[in-house]
Amino acid sequence: MERDHRRRVRSIAALFDRVAPDYDGTGVAWFTPIARALVAEVGPRPGQRALDIGCGRGAALFALAEAVGPDGRVTGIDVAPGMVEAVRAEAAGRGLTTVDIQLMDASRPDVARLGAYDVVAASMVAFFMPDPVDALRCWRPLLARGGRLGISSMGRRDAGWRQLDEVFLPHLPPERREDRLSPIARSFATAEGVAGLLGEAGYGPVRVSTVDMEAVFDGPEQWKAWSRSHAGRGMWESVPAAELPGVIAAAEEHLEGLRGADGRIRLAQQLVLAVAEAPRGLPAAEAGASG
Repeated sequence: MERDHRRRVRSIAALFDRVAPDYDGTGVAWFTPIARALVAEVGPRPGQRALDIGCGRGAALFALAEAVGPDGRVTGIDVAPGMVEAVRAEAAGRGLTTVDIQLMDASRPDVARLGAYDVVAASMVAFFMPDPVDALRCWRPLLARGGRLGISSMGRRDAGWRQLDEVFLPHLPPERREDRLSPIARSFATAEGVAGLLGEAGYGPVRVSTVDMEAVFDGPEQWKAWSRSHAGRGMWESVPAAELPGVIAAAEEHLEGLRGADGRIRLAQQLVLAVAEAPRGLPAAEAGASG
């Protein structure tokens, strides 16, 4: 079990290292608006301490830094060295002195090293963890007394997006198909499921909302570049080389059929945003002390 956990963490780190140069940089507004919606939902205030779990290229990190202001502090952690290097450079370029980015396994963060925070955000991260409920439990001590955890995940997709997924699904290896269709993956796709996972992990009251998002593409080429610039690259890499031309042709044909009157392609996705409070009744040492 431990060996499998380490293998999964290495695989996630390697995947996000490969996409780090292009992540959130293909001209499609996606991860930044998602992160900003989550940060608005969890509600950091000026002067607070905030943590961005799985900070990637900084979509939530920079939104948190804006919210807590010059008197607050923001820490970002990510398992991929390429992501950490890129977001450190971006933070330096912005002249931010209130942020700290650390290389760390988000599924088992070093609580003693990190301390406790008023706000913890994990934008589009929790469902990547080798054992998501275990990771959620490991995040609990990162909350100061009265602190809040905010997570986001992908809810239902429109018919066009679901049919696009189905172009790839038959060509994926069994383990990837099982991951996409597993009970825990289905739980992350609904407000009730996410609330249940947070309750199972021992959090206090949970508030869940949904937001409708739309990814807009100029054409199939931009979609292909975008889908290879994030975790979707793993899907592309899982398709056997001999089958890839047929998959690409089928995806392009499907996307062309989705062009609107303005010539652009729109795929709609519901997001699930959840805010959970620090568990009640914890000893002070476990609950943390507010910064």
